[in-house]
Amino acid sequence: MDLRFIHQNWLFVAILVLILGYILYRYIEKNKKKTAIKFSSIYFLKKAAGTKHIKKMKRRYDLIFFMEIFVVVLLLISLADPHLPLKQTKKGINLVLVMDTSGSMNAQDYKPNRLESAKKAGSILLEHLKEEDNVGIVSFSSGTRTVCYLTPLKSKLTEKINSISTSEGQTAIGDGLALGIEMVSSIPNKKRVVVLMSDGVSNTGIFSPKDAVALAKKYNVQVYAIGLGSDEPVILGYDWFGRPQYADLDETTLLYIAEQTGGTYYKSVDGKTLNDIYENLPENIEREKEDVSVKNWAIGLAILLLIIVLYARYGKKRILV
Repeated sequence: MDLRFIHQNWLFVAILVLILGYILYRYIEKNKKKTAIKFSSIYFLKKAAGTKHIKKMKRRYDLIFFMEIFVVVLLLISLADPHLPLKQTKKGINLVLVMDTSGSMNAQDYKPNRLESAKKAGSILLEHLKEEDNVGIVSFSSGTRTVCYLTPLKSKLTEKINSISTSEGQTAIGDGLALGIEMVSSIPNKKRVVVLMSDGVSNTGIFSPKDAVALAKKYNVQVYAIGLGSDEPVILGYDWFGRPQYADLDETTLLYIAEQTGGTYYKSVDGKTLNDIYENLPENIEREKEDVSVKNWAIGLAILLLIIVLYARYGKKRILV
C-alpha cells in the first residue's frame, strides 16, 4: 500500500510521542513498585485484594494509558495529512485529439466524408470522458494548427471540433503528433494521452514519426492511433496523365507509434466502426489511482478512542485515577 504523508515533520513528531509515551510508561511502572514496597499499607492492601484482581486492574490501566497515547499519535498523524491511492478514485487525464485534415479526408467512402465522420466521432469521445479530464485539439496537414488548448469545458471543445475543415496539402504526422505531445504535457500531475487519427502516409514535416515517438517517450505520453481506411481502394482523383490517385493508409507507422508509446492501434473501415472506437476508447485508457487524503479517518478514530477512554475512566465500570 503506497501510503504518502504530505507534512512528514508531523509524522516524526508522532513517532517521538510514541517513544516518549513508552519511556513514560516504563518510568511510572518502576516508581509504582518502589512506592508499593515503601508504603507497606498499600502493599498489604494489594495483597488483600488478590493477585488476579490486581493483574486485571493493571492490564486495564495499561490499556487506557496506551489508548491515550494513541489518541495523541493519531491526531499528529492527521496533521501529517496521510494520502492513499484509492482504487475507486481515479485521476483525470490530459488528452489531446490530433486530427488529420489533409485533402484525403474529403474522401466520401465515409458519409458524408471522412473528416465529417471523424468530427462526429470526436464529439462522441468527448461525451464519454470524465468531468475532470482536460482535452485539447490539434489539426495537421502540411502544417499544424492548435484548434483548442487543454480545457475541461466539453461544450467549448465540441464547437471547436465543428469548426475544423480540410486543407489542401500533404500529411505531416510527425509534426501533428509533436504539437499534441507538447500540448498534453503543458499541465502537470495528470496522465498524458494523445489520440492520433490519420488516413494517410507521413510525407512531409520537420518531425518524422520516429522523432515524435522519441518525444512521447521523453514526456511519458501514451498514444492511441486510429487509422481511417476502407475495405476497398478509394480513389481521390487523377494525375496529369489520367492515372488514379488512391488514399493510402500507413498502418505500419501508426501501429509503430502506438506500440512504442504503450498505446493501442485501431483500424476503422467505415463511420460506424469509427464511432465505436471513439465511444469505447475512454474505457480502454488505464487511469492512474488518485491520492486521497485520509486524515479525517485518523481524526475520527482518535475521537472514537477518546470516547472509549472517557467511558473507561468515568463510566459505569470506571477506573478511579
